[in-house]
Amino acid sequence: MAQDKNEANKRLIEKMNDLEDDYGQKFSNTQKILLTTDGSITAILDVLYGKIELDTLDQHLEDADAEHAKLVNVNEGDEINFREVLMHKGEQPLIYAISHVPLGRCSKEVCNDLLRADIPIGRILKNYHIESRREVNNIFIEKPNDKLKELFGTDEDFLARDYVIINNDEILMWIKEMFPVSYFAEI
Repeated sequence: MAQDKNEANKRLIEKMNDLEDDYGQKFSNTQKILLTTDGSITAILDVLYGKIELDTLDQHLEDADAEHAKLVNVNEGDEINFREVLMHKGEQPLIYAISHVPLGRCSKEVCNDLLRADIPIGRILKNYHIESRREVNNIFIEKPNDKLKELFGTDEDFLARDYVIINNDEILMWIKEMFPVSYFAEI
């Protein structure tokens, strides 16, 4: 297990180094932590800014298409919860995130909190003492769409990552988090 963890850490460091080389820019330690952590982004932001807030921009149940079924390892047509959120402190947006959660893998209480909205996933997992691990799949740069440009007031590139949260050897959630490349640069 320790060997697997060491290999995963080496892989993330290589991905981070490759991203810096490809983009032609060194990123701050805070940016690197936010992109590579296998812990809760919410907890990190709470430490940096005090307790952050979350606004749910969209949330709905949908049948998994082929792409989303693959992300969370379910059958095409299985019901998943799609959630799009903005983590912020006051009026300052911090992190934009989307998640896909196969509801069949959540307890009734966790599903209720997910559907109730405006509770960060990290806090939900902590509140219910859910033993889980995060595995970062990708770290990358993404061009903002119109929604991101409006939310963050910028058209600069975004740093992004996607990862899965695993519980009992099954994917509990797939999450993509992103923020403008100038954010967290000096912290």
